[in-house]
Amino acid sequence: MALRFLSVLAAVLLLAACETAPKESGSASSEGGAAAATAPITATPDKPSGMEKEVRDPQRELVLEVGDRVFFDFDKYNLKPKARETVELQAAWLKKNPGLTVTIEGHADERGTREYNLALGERRANAVKDYLLVLGIDPNRVSTISYGKERPQVAGSNETAWAQNRRAVMVVSKPEVGS
Repeated sequence: MALRFLSVLAAVLLLAACETAPKESGSASSEGGAAAATAPITATPDKPSGMEKEVRDPQRELVLEVGDRVFFDFDKYNLKPKARETVELQAAWLKKNPGLTVTIEGHADERGTREYNLALGERRANAVKDYLLVLGIDPNRVSTISYGKERPQVAGSNETAWAQNRRAVMVVSKPEVGS
């Protein structure tokens, strides 16, 4: 009986040792990175190692190809020229990916009241959404949410941190059917 238990334990440990650890993607940013937009599926006991396939990750594709965020000036929600350029690229990307829906998250820096920053984040998210609609994106594909100052990207009470936290972020909320 002990030999059988040890054999099963050895088999489980051998399988666990063969598993590939997933790579962390880090935080999304419009700066992109060298990571690929697809991630391999690792081998499992019922799927031999030679049969891995690539799984599409639309959020990573968005970040790498066009960027997922735009930034705003203090206490503003108007789109600056660089932000308009990014939203135009996002609209073109959405047109190439008609099966996707997105949520635009509005954010603010830590200054101001919670209520004020929730309203400012909402105006920022809506500014991006409104421009996407002007660019021909179906309104049913775009929703908005405001997090105000509740989800800072960068911790700190200085202009560098505040500038990174005054943003609107496009998040892919529904993958393409059949991909």
